[in-house]
Amino acid sequence: MIATRDTRKYVLAIDAGTTCVTVMLFDRHAHRVTDASAEIEQHYPQPGWVEHDAEEIRDAVLSLMQRAAGSVPPEEIAAIGITNQRETAILWDRSTGRPVCNAIVWQCRRTQEICERLERQGLGPKIHAATGLRLDSYFSATKIMWMLDNVPGLRERCIKGEIAFGTVDSWLLWNLTGGAVHATEPTNASRTLLYNIDTRQWDDDLLSALDIPRAILPEVRETSCHFGNCVASVLGEEVEIHSLVGDQQGALFGQGCVSAGEAKNTYGTGCFLLVNTGVERHDSHQGLLTTLACGPRGQVVYALEGAMFSAGAAVQWLRDGLGMIRKPQETEELAASVPDTGGVYLVPAFTGLGAPYWNMAARGAILGLTRGSNKAHLARATLECIAYQVADLVELAARETGITLPALKADGGGSSNEFLMQFQADILGIPIQIPDNIETTALGAAMLAGLSSGVWHTAEELDGLRRVGKVYKPNLTEAKRKSLLDGWRAAIEAVLHYRIRG
Repeated sequence: MIATRDTRKYVLAIDAGTTCVTVMLFDRHAHRVTDASAEIEQHYPQPGWVEHDAEEIRDAVLSLMQRAAGSVPPEEIAAIGITNQRETAILWDRSTGRPVCNAIVWQCRRTQEICERLERQGLGPKIHAATGLRLDSYFSATKIMWMLDNVPGLRERCIKGEIAFGTVDSWLLWNLTGGAVHATEPTNASRTLLYNIDTRQWDDDLLSALDIPRAILPEVRETSCHFGNCVASVLGEEVEIHSLVGDQQGALFGQGCVSAGEAKNTYGTGCFLLVNTGVERHDSHQGLLTTLACGPRGQVVYALEGAMFSAGAAVQWLRDGLGMIRKPQETEELAASVPDTGGVYLVPAFTGLGAPYWNMAARGAILGLTRGSNKAHLARATLECIAYQVADLVELAARETGITLPALKADGGGSSNEFLMQFQADILGIPIQIPDNIETTALGAAMLAGLSSGVWHTAEELDGLRRVGKVYKPNLTEAKRKSLLDGWRAAIEAVLHYRIRG
């Protein structure tokens, strides 16, 4: 029997994150039916450098798609949605499909000198005016510049049209369609330093200033639309791909923050606060980014974003760098085993500091150690530093927009840590709302794909599918909250004033 739109009742969502790839199958009620996930190896060839093997990401996605979708006939899958770590840059050969080198991850700081040179040339204000971003290694353009300068013969091949650029969404779309479609969409394009967020076009002036060939760039389509078909060899039948979206904007949509003044914070490898500002562009003067997001039906709107680079990454460091824990969940029990940190503060500037400080040269530090400090104090300080960074972002967003949040919607893996969520409510002084499905990044991609493919028809229909799970209410005195924040800001100042010598 040939499936019709009415009998196609599932949406498959691919969430290609920084440390993990997950594929989830959702039904018409937005319930997660099945899921499959795998960790992605991080490569650190030099201090401050972070890379991925793009082919490992692709292969993981293909394998996980088959596992997650294996329980249902492929003809019942209406659409595929893709959400991804943003800013990570990949260049690949159009004829062979092979990457020219490892992907340079958004966390990588190797292009700091390029950014400083461009800043000296006076390009910072021009880039901000066009893109809403700031000159920082975080974004894709300087990663492309580094590859053009360091991979022999690459620039000439780019000019000839032999090479394609993409963030992870474009890379996966290319591979899933068998090389038939080279495209992206505004939420990812707006993170490259090359896309004008007002004209909604690749910016020729910036391409010229940065000496990046236009021939490598993908076509920019709507976030929620038919991008092409996944080849039949993956799932046994061709399945339409109906959304691409950057992970943070996917989570914003999944949380239902589709109108001006609504906000969410995602606790992943980093932490990302996004505030929907609607159809009017709002520029920050104190470190937030202006970016593009999705309205109720996936249409382009503006948002302000605060990005911090190390949240879950700090917990991973406890596990992989120090060998202090075997799994992230252990931090919750350790943190709760002591009444406080004993004056210990961790500033996790492993790859510099993001908003609101934007210091590429900053490096991490542990302050306040005494002979009585132990691993429980450090585990607690690690979780608390995540909440402190979020508090910095929420406070700044309130100053910049005049929006006072009655509560903060939270999602991502870190939102399952009850100690962290309670401390976040305490240090913000407002409730923290957790959805029943904390994987709202994947849910957002699924909803956007479902809208385009006809699984769902209206924004109101989607509203009825979003469900609140747990709510954490603050119970800290204002005096104690202020004292803890004062200590955190003193620790930040110490890090900002420290310089490595030699």
